[in-house]
Amino acid sequence: MSTSADQPIILYHYPGSPNSRRVVWYLALRGIPYIQCIQPRVLPRPDLARLGINYRRIPILSIGRDVYLDSRLILQKLEQLAPERPRLAADGTPEHRVIERLFEAFTMDAGFSRRIVQLMPSDLPMWSDPAFIEDRADLVGGRGLLTAEALAAARPEAINEVKNVFELLETTLLADGREWILGTEGPSLADIEAVWPLHWSTLIPRALPADHISAILFPRVFAWIERFQRAVSAAEKSFSEPQTVSGEQAAALMVTSAYNETEGQVDENDPVVQKQGLQKGQLVQFWPTDTGSGHKDSGRLVRINSKQVTIETVAGDTTVRVHAPRHGFRVVAHSQGGSDL
Repeated sequence: MSTSADQPIILYHYPGSPNSRRVVWYLALRGIPYIQCIQPRVLPRPDLARLGINYRRIPILSIGRDVYLDSRLILQKLEQLAPERPRLAADGTPEHRVIERLFEAFTMDAGFSRRIVQLMPSDLPMWSDPAFIEDRADLVGGRGLLTAEALAAARPEAINEVKNVFELLETTLLADGREWILGTEGPSLADIEAVWPLHWSTLIPRALPADHISAILFPRVFAWIERFQRAVSAAEKSFSEPQTVSGEQAAALMVTSAYNETEGQVDENDPVVQKQGLQKGQLVQFWPTDTGSGHKDSGRLVRINSKQVTIETVAGDTTVRVHAPRHGFRVVAHSQGGSDL
C-alpha cells in the first residue's frame, strides 16, 4: 500500500484513541490507503522505541522514512498527499479557513477535550486499573486529576461547559439546517475538528446526562454527529481494511522506503534559532509542552522553521526523520534539555 508518491503510510495507533480516530476518519474520507501498527493503550511501546522515538502520545504516522508527531501536523501532511483526490481543508472563503483553525485550537488547545474526560463517570473500569492510572498520570503530570474524588468534583462544571458547546452549534452554524459545518457537500476538515470531542462524549457510557445534553434538547447537533458517523462508515466500506503489521515489519518497511520530504534548512531568522545559535546537524531535543512533556526526543537537527522542526533519530540500524509542529513543542540544544526553560 502506498500513496500517490509511492511511499507507504503507516499509522501507529490503538482502537479507542480519540485523537487516532481523527486521523482514521480523515484517511477514510479521502480514500487514502494505509497500513496500521496497533499499539498498547499504555506504555511501554517498543515499536516506537525501535525507531528511536520517546514521544508517548498516540497517534504517530509515517510516510516513507518521515515520521510525524501530533495529530494536527499529521492532518496537515496528509492534506498535501494524493492531489488527485478531493481535499478536506477549507479552500473557500477566508472565514471558512478561520473557522477550521479556530475549531482545531478550541478542541486541542483551549481545554475542551479535557472537559470530555471530566464527564467520564468515576466508576468506569479503567479508573480502577492501576496500570492505566499510572500511565495517564505520567501523561498529564500527576495523579491529582485522575482520582474518583477529582472526577466527581469536576463533573458538574464539565457538563455545563460541554452543554454550552452543544448549544452554540445548535443555535449558530447548524441552525440553518445545513448538513456540514461549512455548508459543504460532504464532511470537511472543519467537521472533523469540531465533531471529534462531541462524538467521543456520545461513546462514553453515562457521560452525557439526558436532562442536560440529549438529542431531544439538541437535535441538530446529534443529527450532525450521526450523519458524520454514517459518512465515515460508508467511506470505510468503499475500500479494503488496512493491513496490520508488527513493529518489526513496520520498521523494515520504513527503512527501505524513500523520504517523503526533502531535508530543508535551518531558518536563521527564527527567534529560537537565533537565541540558542542552533545549527544544522546539531544535537537537539524537543518535547510537547502540554501533556507527555517528560518524554523528550533527541536527534540531529535537520530543519526548523516557524511551522515545524525535524530531527534525525538513529536506533540500531534504523534511521528516520522525526517531525513535530513548533506549536505546542519546545526545542532546545541537547545540552540544555534537562533544564527548565
